[in-house]
Amino acid sequence: MERLAMLLRFQVTNHASLLDEQELSLMGADRHPERAEFPSSAAGEFAVPVAAIYGTNASGKSNVIDSIGWMRTAVLTSFRQWDPSGGVPRRPFALGHGASGRPSSFAVDFLVGGVHHQFGFSVDDERVTEEWLYYYPEGRQRRLYERGADDVVTFGRWLTGRRKLIAELLRPNSLYLSVAAAQGHDQLGEIFRWFRSGLRMATDHDFPQRLDHTVRLCLDGADGRKGRPVLDLLRFADLGVSGLEIQEWDESIREDHQRITKALRDALGDKVRVQEDAEQRVRVEHRTAEGVFPLDLAYESSGTRTWIGLIGPVITTLAAGGVLCVDELDARLHPYLVDALVGMFQSPETNTRGAQLVFSTHEAALLGRNVRTELFRDQVWFTEKDPRTLATRLFPLTEFSVRNSADNLERRYLGGRYGAVPHLDDDLLREVTVAFRHGGGREAGKAAEEDERRTSGAA
Repeated sequence: MERLAMLLRFQVTNHASLLDEQELSLMGADRHPERAEFPSSAAGEFAVPVAAIYGTNASGKSNVIDSIGWMRTAVLTSFRQWDPSGGVPRRPFALGHGASGRPSSFAVDFLVGGVHHQFGFSVDDERVTEEWLYYYPEGRQRRLYERGADDVVTFGRWLTGRRKLIAELLRPNSLYLSVAAAQGHDQLGEIFRWFRSGLRMATDHDFPQRLDHTVRLCLDGADGRKGRPVLDLLRFADLGVSGLEIQEWDESIREDHQRITKALRDALGDKVRVQEDAEQRVRVEHRTAEGVFPLDLAYESSGTRTWIGLIGPVITTLAAGGVLCVDELDARLHPYLVDALVGMFQSPETNTRGAQLVFSTHEAALLGRNVRTELFRDQVWFTEKDPRTLATRLFPLTEFSVRNSADNLERRYLGGRYGAVPHLDDDLLREVTVAFRHGGGREAGKAAEEDERRTSGAA
């Protein structure tokens, strides 16, 4: 069975709250015929289709997803988009004195064409300090290339093509892999395409791009069966939606948006983030007894917008294979809908191409028994903050003694058996109650009213 991509392991050091090396593995520990499982290149080993990351607010769940996305962005843009003299736009650990002087490192093990590859690199604020790419045909490591802090690249005999010419174009703050892809290197282009097309992200920052993805699937299938899964998933969610109306934006609106964006960047600098519009105007159709009525997407609930923005990446990942990483999958979606979405990846009937879903969540019901989709112990991860350093620790449920079918994972997790739950200080809550009894709440209310009067007066 041909696969576009499969993620085996991801490692990160010194990114955001992830100070020390942390590893997320999608290698299975136990066989379960009721879930989709796919063999890795090593005999007897297999990858799981779903990995869920649990933890308290501010424990670093989102930073695990963000670190995967940052690595992807570095591969795709370091040569074409990073300022040649602007260093590396990394995010080292900020809650300590020494972390900014240490490199940030990223490494990933993945399958391309059924062969295990490992790619990784380290960066500081100014440059790439090391970079490497190996592959493992027949289970034995073979070097494609290694790069040191002096930008000298050492090649293995298995890497062919214009490898030395590419090395001459290398900048201190660009990845060799990015340069090779820009120069049309066939062998390394396949690895680059894994990051571009086989590794997909879904966060709050990329909603317009994900909406465009859904829209393209609709337009491609407007005259046939290709667009049917989009409409089916729209209706499946019980949102009262019957379809999407897609139109080109009025040119004057597009010009206004571009003018405002330019003015903001001129005033605040190129690093300001401006929310982009989707390429087309999307209105959501609702069918009633009186007919079909379209509403602008902006008037829909946040849950409806979230679901529409996920449909495109979900369908493409399931159809073509690859990895979809979603930050806070349960945000704005009903637990039944989250359960069903996870089930599409978990089921061997719908997931036949090695598709994988990695997501962060608070939805403990996915660990319980009253759900369609059962997550097993080798698919559950937790994040906790070190109370001394506030750095994140990522650890798997397999560190604990767990019987998948016999133990109620939801009850044990919420009961604090595995950690990764908030420790709420009831004494502080009692102090808040006392303050309200003695008028503290009323004083806060008066201050808020005074602020509102000043604001309305200024307006």
